[in-house]
Amino acid sequence: MKFRDMSYDDGTHFWGRIWMWGMGIVLLMFPTAICLYFNAWPEASGFLKGLLAIAPMFWAVGTIEVLTYVPMLGAGGSYLGFITGNLTNLKVPCTITALNKVGAKPGTPEGEVVGTIAVAVSSIVTTAIIFIGVLLIVPLTPILDSPALKPAFDQILPALFGGLGVALIGQNLKVSIAPILSMVILFVCVPSLAPSGAIFVPVAAVIAIAAARLMYKKGWLK
Repeated sequence: MKFRDMSYDDGTHFWGRIWMWGMGIVLLMFPTAICLYFNAWPEASGFLKGLLAIAPMFWAVGTIEVLTYVPMLGAGGSYLGFITGNLTNLKVPCTITALNKVGAKPGTPEGEVVGTIAVAVSSIVTTAIIFIGVLLIVPLTPILDSPALKPAFDQILPALFGGLGVALIGQNLKVSIAPILSMVILFVCVPSLAPSGAIFVPVAAVIAIAAARLMYKKGWLK
């Protein structure tokens, strides 16, 4: 099949796979080049020991992010988002905001286009901000390290998701009660799980789906 004869979905998956594999190779090239240059290779026992310590967590989080975010971002947005990174912090909030602004739903052709554009714009803006930050990091370091600003920087992520949460909870107030209460009770009773909060996103999603289905059968949802 010629490229110009591909459908949008076929073309997205074709180029998406190429860029995903390409990015994976590029990421592995740097440590490989360092090892070749210095002729210093990690010992197999130490490498496997370190890998076994962190790989299960990364594989679990990676699987959870794919199952949770792909239906929301769409095919194009997912490929672009997983290549450029920062899904939870940037790509997902931007996509949710864009979908809400235009009234598009995930999983629809409109949602696919909006999600891809949102992730692309977020990636471009992020790259531009990082470039400017690199140029200004030295003169701005005394200001950014100021004790007066530290509390504000500590609340950036909660403030971001708090704003998105208010908008989404307002649209699905009844459905949101069960997952919110479940997660609040869980983290209050077991505070040590808080650093691994991302792993419980699909758990909260399952609780929300189960609660929504139950309330729908009871006639509490229209």
